[in-house]
Amino acid sequence: MTLDEDFTNEREHPILLVDIDGVISIFGWDQTARPPGVFATVDGIIHYLAEGAADRLARLAARFELVWCSGWEERANEHLPHLLGLPGPLPYLCFDERPRDGGAHWKLGTIAEHAGERRAVAWIDDNFDEGCHEWARRRSGPTLLVRTEPAVGLTDAHVDELLAWARAL
Repeated sequence: MTLDEDFTNEREHPILLVDIDGVISIFGWDQTARPPGVFATVDGIIHYLAEGAADRLARLAARFELVWCSGWEERANEHLPHLLGLPGPLPYLCFDERPRDGGAHWKLGTIAEHAGERRAVAWIDDNFDEGCHEWARRRSGPTLLVRTEPAVGLTDAHVDELLAWARAL
């Protein structure tokens, strides 16, 4: 078995770790030019869900194993499939650490454990730090980090990039 066969045969699809805030639930846009979307209340907190997020996730689900990678943890499945009109539930990660200012590094231990060292994994998030990039460089498996702008979220260009990467594996 070649190295490439080992990566692709470990599981049928690569993992796509999907953050929520800044990817699906967007914030920080110019208040005079609100992007298309809809407000939703989740556990008493108002979120603005970007229009098209569900369609984009559905496109990605054809090539990836989608996994919620957010501090929302199990609450993602309690709310997002219904709010977005997606089938659910999706697998989700539970984190021992909690968010800190300045980066997404608090997720890395759980991500590394879930993904392992060799499985192909892409991660879409609005908040990568140098530790995230270092982790991606050190992994032996194919790894892609895709950064979103929190005021825009997941775009068609992100989806195209992720799908092209998955096809190239």
